[in-house]
Amino acid sequence: MNKKKIINDPVYGFITIPAGLIFDLIEHPYFQRLRNIKQMGMAYLVYPGAIHTRFHHAIGAMHLMGMAIETLRGKGLIITEEEEEAVNVAILLHDIGHGPFSHALEHTIVEGISHEHISSLLMNNLNRQFGNRLELAMQIFNNRYHKPFLHQLVSSQLDCDRMDYLSRDSFFTGVSEGIIGFDRIIKMLNVSDGQLVIEEKAVYSIEKFLVARRLMYWQVYLHKTAVSAEHMLVNILRRAKYLASRGEELFATPNFEHFLVKSVTKKDFEEDPVHLECFSSLDDYDIYTSIKVWAGTKDFILSHLCKSILSRTLYKTEITMAPVEKERVDEITSLAGKFYPIDKTDVPYFVFTDIVANTAYNINDGNINILTKDGSVKDITTASDNSTLEALAKTVKKHILCYMKELKADKPQGVIF
Repeated sequence: MNKKKIINDPVYGFITIPAGLIFDLIEHPYFQRLRNIKQMGMAYLVYPGAIHTRFHHAIGAMHLMGMAIETLRGKGLIITEEEEEAVNVAILLHDIGHGPFSHALEHTIVEGISHEHISSLLMNNLNRQFGNRLELAMQIFNNRYHKPFLHQLVSSQLDCDRMDYLSRDSFFTGVSEGIIGFDRIIKMLNVSDGQLVIEEKAVYSIEKFLVARRLMYWQVYLHKTAVSAEHMLVNILRRAKYLASRGEELFATPNFEHFLVKSVTKKDFEEDPVHLECFSSLDDYDIYTSIKVWAGTKDFILSHLCKSILSRTLYKTEITMAPVEKERVDEITSLAGKFYPIDKTDVPYFVFTDIVANTAYNINDGNINILTKDGSVKDITTASDNSTLEALAKTVKKHILCYMKELKADKPQGVIF
């Protein structure tokens, strides 16, 4: 018999962990791994306080889910205890498939498989281990349950996931622009025709939520230094993967080595359980320890990039609204070719361009619906008298140019930062 536990969370205060299935899932190694994966990847190099973990986030999102269920029941919605447990399990495990340092591994070490799909595979494993007790949770997670509002609480444009990460990330970074009124939003939740809606009284809270999301992306998640650090990590992993594919021996923990020396695809994950088991043991420490060792490797590119990230000598990043001029890229590329003992084909490790995009409210990804006083339902962009919301529904793209600082290229006019 396990006992009811209480966690003292810095954002919400005391969070109660129910006895039974949820407690046992939190105790499982799959979930405990999340203690060792930072929620915000490399952002701690910009905001030193941003060292909170996916474990923190998952527990916090479950807490908000509990508040949401209580609110909806108070408004006459019938939500059974079985459904309550299942939706709590779904939100608790929604990020269980995340790899080390957030999204970096999705671009390099594993191929063509998202963390969402890995989460589904791990949930399948847990379902078998717990005697099929996660069946309903998986239906809700995959939006196959006949009450769609339960899935929308887990994954939508106004879900418990987003409400927690905005609140938590703004808390740990100290960026006050990300603060949202999550408690008021939750109190205004309702259901209409099976769909999650927000009562009209909370329109301004939703406006604040969308604006906060936009500001957090530009100021935190897509901060130029955080973007620079993530690109450097991706290039480190890409170089290590390339060297391993050529038969060069690199230090790595056994589970990390599994993905370095092998090309593991989505199909491989689905058909051979050994890949999922290796992945479920990977965390930030596997990657960071390897980077520390690789700093002393004989390969110049890998060694230089590892030393740079360890000393926080990151790429110089220039951001512009218009595409970077080809002449500018060619100029710095030429400098890199002369400055480093590398082949021309390896210059992109040190000089490259990319695009970052921000959409605060994606109309094509489900609506945030407002329940008006007359009982009709309107999209937030229609219900609000704030014209800026239409702008938030547009994708804003910015162009970046990254290069190593030692190339010392002068910044041209038109660069934002």
